[in-house]
Amino acid sequence: MPRKTDGILFELQPRPTKGDDGKPLLYAEPVIERKYDLDDIDDFCAQYRHTSRGEMKRLFDLLGEVTTMWLSEGCRVETPFGSFAPRLKLLGDHTDPDKVLGRDVIYNGVEFIPSRQFVNDADCSLQGFRRMKTCVGNSQMYDPKAMEEALRQSCRNGYTTISTFMMFSHLKRKSAKAFLDSLCVGEKPLLRCYREGRAWHYVVLRTITPVKK
Repeated sequence: MPRKTDGILFELQPRPTKGDDGKPLLYAEPVIERKYDLDDIDDFCAQYRHTSRGEMKRLFDLLGEVTTMWLSEGCRVETPFGSFAPRLKLLGDHTDPDKVLGRDVIYNGVEFIPSRQFVNDADCSLQGFRRMKTCVGNSQMYDPKAMEEALRQSCRNGYTTISTFMMFSHLKRKSAKAFLDSLCVGEKPLLRCYREGRAWHYVVLRTITPVKK
């Protein structure tokens, strides 16, 4: 069967809940291959939508200024993208409405509800989807050969950092740090760690022995 080579890339991640087989249920999330910023929008519109350079930037600056002004007054602002409104949070546990005062409420960010048209226009399902063959969650952490190779690749200069090891192992930061820390203990530790600025450095103390097949 030919491999699908087009479509929106996605990867699988584990959910906290488990299925009947005892394994974590999965969910799909898009693989973001590129990010566009306001400069990209301004350049694209100037080239293909007949706007002048800087026009989109000025428009967004003005839109942000007016929108936040009205939000700060407690209003809802509706746009073609969707509507914005202040989000509030009630401090503490309350059951009696008559006892809730103004000081019990705080500002808790901005709520955004996309418009139906905006959601429909952004529909990417027409292009189809294809899965990126990546590890699910931190499952690779339990593959000794995969971890050995990731450690070898990240320690080319005789040491590694959490961020570098994350890049080769594809682990989340907490799991990457836990794995590296586990190699710093015992009678014959493989690594020694020290802190330099805000980064932890893990120095290789002995040859990384290949895992037997």
